[in-house]
Amino acid sequence: MIFTTRTSLRFLAASTAALFTAPPALAEMSAEELAKLAQNPVGNLVSVPFQNNTNLNFGPEKGTQNVLNIQPVIPVSVSDEWNVITRTIVPVVSMPSLYPGDDRTNGIGDTVFTAFLSPAKPGSFIWGAGPVVQLPTNSNSELGNKNWGLGPSVVVLHLEKGDPWVYGVLVNNIWSLSSNKQGGSYNNGLMQPFVNYNFDSGFYITSAPIITANWKAESSQRWTVPLGGGVGKIFHFGRLPVNTQLSAYYNVVTPDNGANWQIRAQVQFMFPK
Repeated sequence: MIFTTRTSLRFLAASTAALFTAPPALAEMSAEELAKLAQNPVGNLVSVPFQNNTNLNFGPEKGTQNVLNIQPVIPVSVSDEWNVITRTIVPVVSMPSLYPGDDRTNGIGDTVFTAFLSPAKPGSFIWGAGPVVQLPTNSNSELGNKNWGLGPSVVVLHLEKGDPWVYGVLVNNIWSLSSNKQGGSYNNGLMQPFVNYNFDSGFYITSAPIITANWKAESSQRWTVPLGGGVGKIFHFGRLPVNTQLSAYYNVVTPDNGANWQIRAQVQFMFPK
């Protein structure tokens, strides 16, 4: 966790030197093109999204859980034909009390790292595939699992110049690599369909619910299925493009102690390579 967090912070600190310098490639793009680039999970773009998820009525005490995901995305050129898009998610978690008399727990959750191999010169249909790794970086037993995890991740999307729609789906599944007493084994699936409609101004309408499945749970407690959406807009900080989003999702299916609503806010800084 220390290595991952320090690496992300070093990258962020170095990138802020470019805040008031016009990135040539990005500066030539329209607001709509920037929005579409930000909506591509395997786009050839260095970015740092900060995504805050507030989960309402979570746990047996019906408290508010907050998860801030720090998600640096760094593409690596392998050849003229291929890129590897790395995405690291470091969650900063504030967990409400889980029983009477319990205190709120704050700290770091488990880090998730994904590396997508993707064509460097895709057509209108874009894909990426690679491994996803879960690292046991949780600072408290309530905030994660002590076992490493590994699995596959795939993303497919449609993005075409002149078409305001960007849509696709990201799917992964992570299995624990051991089942020690401190952690326990897990088998978790995730599917995130996404659809965006873009306007010329850089304003867009979005829906990107995160559907999860705990395959080890009973069938009645297995799924979380949200429904909802929101809006996004490209702004500029100095001359640096910033992608912002605000959305809300209602969980039409959720475990007994799962949240019923999620409020998601995101700020994504877009840097030149």
